[in-house]
Amino acid sequence: MPSLSKSNVPQFSVDVYQNEYLPEGGREVNAIVTVTSTGGGTSGGRPLPGNPAAAGVVIMVDCSGSMEYPPTKMRNAREATAVAIDALRDGVSFAVVAGTHQAREVYPANGGLAVADPATRAQAKQALRKLTASGGTAIGTWLRLADRLLSASDVAIRHGILLTDGRNEHEKPEDLQSALDACSGRFTCDARGVGTDWEVKELTGIASALLGSVDIVADPAGLAADFQAMMENAMGKEVADVALRVWAPQNVEIAFVKQVAPTVEDLTARRTEAGPRVGDYPTGSWGDESRDYHVCVKVPPAVVGQEMLAARVSLVLPEPDGTSQVLTQALVRAVWTDDMAASTRISPQVAHYTGQAELAQAIQQGLEARKSGDLDSATAKLGRAVQLASASGNEDTAKLLAKVVDVVDAANGTVRLKPKVADADEMTLETRSTKTVRVKK
Repeated sequence: MPSLSKSNVPQFSVDVYQNEYLPEGGREVNAIVTVTSTGGGTSGGRPLPGNPAAAGVVIMVDCSGSMEYPPTKMRNAREATAVAIDALRDGVSFAVVAGTHQAREVYPANGGLAVADPATRAQAKQALRKLTASGGTAIGTWLRLADRLLSASDVAIRHGILLTDGRNEHEKPEDLQSALDACSGRFTCDARGVGTDWEVKELTGIASALLGSVDIVADPAGLAADFQAMMENAMGKEVADVALRVWAPQNVEIAFVKQVAPTVEDLTARRTEAGPRVGDYPTGSWGDESRDYHVCVKVPPAVVGQEMLAARVSLVLPEPDGTSQVLTQALVRAVWTDDMAASTRISPQVAHYTGQAELAQAIQQGLEARKSGDLDSATAKLGRAVQLASASGNEDTAKLLAKVVDVVDAANGTVRLKPKVADADEMTLETRSTKTVRVKK
């Protein structure tokens, strides 16, 4: 992987929000860690000195038979891909893959990536005109080809964009999982479902495994705007493979590490050991942005007056020689007190994001109960979701919930299930359930 000199790395800063005070014998320490990245010497996928292609992007377009119904769907997909190609900056490497029950490189069709300039963009758009819809859907093969193309090129930032309109019916679920396991950590991937015949859990699983975004484009006419925004976001990434490193002292157990903004993503199981009592959690690629993480540790019980370092959180960047560059770090503390007011106070940030994580879970469980016909449970869960969305000011999620339930009293979570709900409304709520709002400062 090409290395980035220190001047090329964006500036990272970390802020920790927590109540460090515990009652005597108290064990659980919660902290919200806000990581902010501001532009460094790189330039969002534009070439770096001595590194002609800082970023590589592979666009995977579903060309299965169902993309022909209605015929506008395939046309919109071609147009959206053309718009994404136009959004590529000069010097960025790229390829277009047609995905059916097998994967085929449509452009540049030489087993590698092309470098974006006016000529290659025009050639790629010409190649798009030949895309037609036929065959099945085996998304694992698309991802494996994207991985091969990206790994064959000397690029630091590796990104995929995947569009599908259907379920992954032409390979076994374990084949897709095997492909995700193979590609995880090798490139990030944004996934989009067009129409309403695809499987939400399938696409959210892909985006989650590959640390990308996921969304529904219910009307194919909206694809071009969505692809342009996705590509512009990809072009804004300045550094890849950043890890959140958590060190904990002896006898301290890390309960969980979750990203909680802009979306909820549990990273606990993705830990890789990085030394004695040190674990790295992947965060993917960064541009100018800020994200929040919830770190929960269990410390040994102690007596009043004792204090300890409960965890040290760092942002690290791997170097080609196997070492890591520490970009920034912050401390999580624990102090035992007999002051009841101090030890029972909950950090507003911790309270807010605990609620946002519960909101995502309540929506998913409520929709699952609704699908299985357990209407009482669906009403209770979706009512709780309405209550949490209202209390936290998550207006976007509140609006999506109002398309699935009639809200009687938002503050108390009193709702009635709507007798009829459009597929697109239900799928949009499920797909966007993990989107959170930042805590109000």
